[in-house]
Order: sequence, then structure tokens, then C-alpha cells
Amino acid sequence: MTDFPECLTVNRHRIKVVPRYAETDQAGVVHHSVFPVWFEMGRTELLRVNGLAYTALEAAGVFFVIAEIHVKHRRPAYYDDKLELETFCSKVTAGSIEHRYRLTRPGDSTLLAEATTILACVNSEGRVRRVPKFMHPE
Repeated sequence: MTDFPECLTVNRHRIKVVPRYAETDQAGVVHHSVFPVWFEMGRTELLRVNGLAYTALEAAGVFFVIAEIHVKHRRPAYYDDKLELETFCSKVTAGSIEHRYRLTRPGDSTLLAEATTILACVNSEGRVRRVPKFMHPE
């Protein structure tokens, strides 16, 4: 089993996102189906800056599945835009973790989307289990 930290110390992280051609429609606008993929990228990198990886969690029998997702699209994102996605761990309960997201175009400070996801913590059989203690904020 992997050694996990005593607690996670970073609850907010930013990544750069540049929309690829395949993620857009004929008008060059990013398709709504792409946003959840980017949110997963944000969560993955937030874990990584805390010294964790989903693979280590899964090897220990800890899995996370999307229980809810809410996205408010405010402005379109376009092919080849230079974007920034901020991911923030906003709430941890016994059986779930909530994240909030802000996607912006830093060049002109435009807010493109805000979102929230709730991840349920499950075991390898898909049954709800407790979120590991080290993932709870102190």
C-alpha cells in the first residue's frame, strides 16, 4: 500500500488550458462536453500538487465517481484561446468531495464558466465508503 500524507495541504490550484481543434464546433467554439474533461484535469493536477495520484488511491481501494456536476457557461471559449482553470476543493464530507471551478481567459479577465462537482467515494465494488482521513481538511 502507498504511503499517503498526513493531510492535504493545497486546496486550490490553477492550470493552463488551450482548446484543441477537436474540442470545438465549426465556428471554433469549445463544445460543452469538453468542460467536464477539463475539470477532471484540474482535479488530477490538484491531487498531484499534493503528492498524490488517482492510481495510488485506486491501488488502496479508494475510487471517486461523479455524483453531481453543475456548469454555468457565461461566455464562449474558442479554439487556441489561452485559458486558465482554477480548481478549489470546497467541501469534504464522510462520503464525498466537492470541487468548484472557474475557467477564465486571463488575457482580458473574462469569466467563461463556473462549475461544481461532487465526487462520491466508493470502493472497488462501487459501494460508498468513507473518504480517507488524510483528505479531510484540518
